[in-house]
Amino acid sequence: MIRRKWPAAGVGVLLAALSAGLAFPSTAAAGEPTGRDAPQVDLVLDVSGSMRTRDIDGQSRMAAAKQAFNEVLDATPEEVELGIRTLGADYPGDDRKEGCKDTAQLYPVGPLDRTEAKTAVATLSPTGWTPIGPALLEAAGDFKGGDGSRRIVLISDGEDTCAPLDPCEVAREIAAKGIGLTIDTLGLVPNAELSRQLSCIAEATGGTYTSVEHQDELADRVNELVDRAAEPVVTPVATEGGASCAKAPTLESGLFTDREEFGQQRWYRVDVLPGQELRASVSVAADRAVNPDYGVLLRAVTVHSREIVRGEATGNGRTDVLSAGLRYPKPERDDDGGDDEGKPAAETVCLAVTHSFSPGSGVKTTPGLPLELTIDVVDGPSGSSDVASFGLGRGWWLLGALVLTGFLAGLVWGRLSRWRLAVWRTS
Repeated sequence: MIRRKWPAAGVGVLLAALSAGLAFPSTAAAGEPTGRDAPQVDLVLDVSGSMRTRDIDGQSRMAAAKQAFNEVLDATPEEVELGIRTLGADYPGDDRKEGCKDTAQLYPVGPLDRTEAKTAVATLSPTGWTPIGPALLEAAGDFKGGDGSRRIVLISDGEDTCAPLDPCEVAREIAAKGIGLTIDTLGLVPNAELSRQLSCIAEATGGTYTSVEHQDELADRVNELVDRAAEPVVTPVATEGGASCAKAPTLESGLFTDREEFGQQRWYRVDVLPGQELRASVSVAADRAVNPDYGVLLRAVTVHSREIVRGEATGNGRTDVLSAGLRYPKPERDDDGGDDEGKPAAETVCLAVTHSFSPGSGVKTTPGLPLELTIDVVDGPSGSSDVASFGLGRGWWLLGALVLTGFLAGLVWGRLSRWRLAVWRTS
């Protein structure tokens, strides 16, 4: 069973796809991939004592993980730099303090030597505790710099045993740094509490959680995630919205990330020329427990506070990401005098983002919820004269033709029915 969640903070493009069906062609520099640096993946493997359990295809969890890792190492694309980190692999004692330090880099993130990596994996033996939180903290520092994608794949058969260092909080802190690091998680036991914790970790960074119960499923899923790291991605650009339109940053087309506190409103500015169309969408992710019944509102207003158009969405607690989108085609005007050089004058459109999420009892309110904003300014449809021109557009003609056809068909059918009835009565 695969469960996929799409939060914000670094996962960029997929959240844009949720935004009211709007498609945004890549037309600007902000957020575009450069392709200069290799994608990096850090596989984090649980080697705690419980991995001795023999419940995966007649073999131990550790044996299944080793076999899956060998298949993954064979299939890793040449362009991917891969590393392996362990947790619970070295300390066999009962001292909790020492057990919670037990995480080590088995193979450094870098160009892959398959033989060397397989040899390192072969030495592993189930040993100690399950310090997931400490391991994630260390794994976040395993990566080298650069603009390539970075992904942690965590495989575990049990919950973290090193509270109060909550792995979910660790994942949220990593996401809040804005370093574009995604954490995917895989659970080897169909346990509700483990599923909850691993889902929370993944959702905080826009990753996925998967429950696997067979060795081939584990190998296939890890291979899929490694391959995904090699795919070209759009890296979101971190920005900070203003408290008002006057204090807002001016953004161009691209993908942007921000954080919005509970009860806060974020403002952004976009310049739109006559004849262009502004397309914008926003996604807000609940990366912690929130109360049910919430909404997201995206408004486009003028600098004089007149609302142009809005997009909104509501949720009832069943979704972790809520998205809203809008479109604003700015019509061409014959009376637009332009600037001093005769160029058409751009209109500054203010985008206001508001959400009505409220934190659950005892939940931290900082940092704010991850927010992802997609902006695209494109040439508008020719002949657009006002905001109402989008929507059905020329579809109104088709709708009218369908209505007329239905009306005429009804008249014909009615007359045929009367004629048949008259014939039946006289026969």
